[in-house]
Amino acid sequence: MLEKSEVEKYQAKLEQERRRLLAEIGNEQPADFGSDVEGEAAEEESDESEDFTNKLAIQQALKDQLNEIDGALNRIRHGAYGTCVKCGKPIEKEVLDLVPESELCEEHKRGI
Repeated sequence: MLEKSEVEKYQAKLEQERRRLLAEIGNEQPADFGSDVEGEAAEEESDESEDFTNKLAIQQALKDQLNEIDGALNRIRHGAYGTCVKCGKPIEKEVLDLVPESELCEEHKRGI
């Protein structure tokens, strides 16, 4: 069981990371594909399309991480932070130090 001061430390870390993610998600600009379809312009459009696809994947990863952080903050509010959602055992501090939004103990993270 985590002490209150430890939970507060993780909460501050999670809230800071949440703010950073929100800022990063908010800073993305939409792609401008233009309307060129021939020659070099078509190749440029293809490159822009690939870049856009990559940005979408990054955006989704950031949003997924944000959801995990929101889940951890919700567990803090409900007094369930630091407890594995699969087995109910305490999550190791080493795991929380590396990934404070973790909802699984080391055993379940490895799939054992």
